[in-house]
Amino acid sequence: MLKHLQPPGWATPKGYANGIAARGTHVYVGGQIGWNAAQQFESDDFIAQTRQTLLNVRELLACADAAPQHMVRMTWYVVDREEYNARLRELGEVYREVMGKNFPAMACVEVSGLMEARAKVEIEVTAVVPD
Repeated sequence: MLKHLQPPGWATPKGYANGIAARGTHVYVGGQIGWNAAQQFESDDFIAQTRQTLLNVRELLACADAAPQHMVRMTWYVVDREEYNARLRELGEVYREVMGKNFPAMACVEVSGLMEARAKVEIEVTAVVPD
């Protein structure tokens, strides 16, 4: 069971939830980046890497009989905050394509670099599958 937390009078967030209460089996997806199953990058484009990263997250969720609608928290690490903000429309399109209209509590942090030098984004997820 998932319940979005939205205090009265607060503006509705766009693309994320302020908070979620959940009960069930917890699934933790470690930081995923935009390479394929063979750990090879197919693109250096931010949106293409984000799409692959989200596909990787979705595939890992499926291993636990979970799906995007079970996500309760996402943390995004990006190497270029300006590119992230400049490409929000494209980012929203690819997010909805892969994850649907499932918007967990989310944080996004700009970092100076990721462990894989070509990576432009890394995403970790917590999901809860109802009992």
